[in-house]
Amino acid sequence: MPIGQPRFEAKLHPMPPVTKPVPPEILEAFTKLYQVIDELRSPGGCPWDIKQTVETLAPHLVEECHEMADAVARKNSMDTCEELGDLLMGVLMVARVAEEDRGFGMAEVADGIRTKLIRRHPHVYGEVEVEGTGEVLKNWEAIKKQEKIDKGEDESTLSGVPRSLPALLRAYRVGAKASNAGFDWPDLAGPSAKVEEEWLEFQEAVASGSKERASEELGDLLFAVVNVARKMKIEPELALRGTIERFSSRFAYVERNLDKGLADATLEEMDVLWERAKSLADGA
Repeated sequence: MPIGQPRFEAKLHPMPPVTKPVPPEILEAFTKLYQVIDELRSPGGCPWDIKQTVETLAPHLVEECHEMADAVARKNSMDTCEELGDLLMGVLMVARVAEEDRGFGMAEVADGIRTKLIRRHPHVYGEVEVEGTGEVLKNWEAIKKQEKIDKGEDESTLSGVPRSLPALLRAYRVGAKASNAGFDWPDLAGPSAKVEEEWLEFQEAVASGSKERASEELGDLLFAVVNVARKMKIEPELALRGTIERFSSRFAYVERNLDKGLADATLEEMDVLWERAKSLADGA
């Protein structure tokens, strides 16, 4: 078989080539957590938890994802661990609720994703050979596309990117999927030149006085910047979160050290403090 070519009909191994036992402390911790969630949902448990549905819990799960990402961006290991726990609790709670009215539970959720992981890793559980992560991703997308065809779903390469994602993250995912399909620049020079091109077009749109055109060109510029980040393997969502945190910290320093209210301060006075805050941060 050619290297990197997915073989969908290949007989997959039911388990990894080298099966390691799950550490007993993990099994015990997971079991105890599930027992608590089951108790919360059972008669005599928590009124709030008993009242929840899959629909009411979904927004909480999205919120927990964002809180976990925020902890990662802050590089706070303890908070990341805690937020991962909240996220895990959310997944288990949704699965527990689904047992009652959706016809599936945690066993089906875990078995389903295990089966999917095995199916999408034929280079580990089948006979496909790959060289590098690039071929792994291409095979992954090819297998996903075949799954959609088998289900009669939209088989577009980009259809798997949720429209509900934050725009910055969605742009990153869309660009990555297009790249995995072979639609991409060979190196960083391409997207970097595109940023310069889009910046000039944005300036022209601003000069034209058309807000609609400027909005369009600004979107193109942002998408181009995301492609640069993707080529450099930088998560733009995390990069922007870091910038926002730095901005907020420096702005707070300005507020604390002004001898007057913000409304009464001049831009020059605030800028002096801003540069001081920046210097202090750089020297930390």
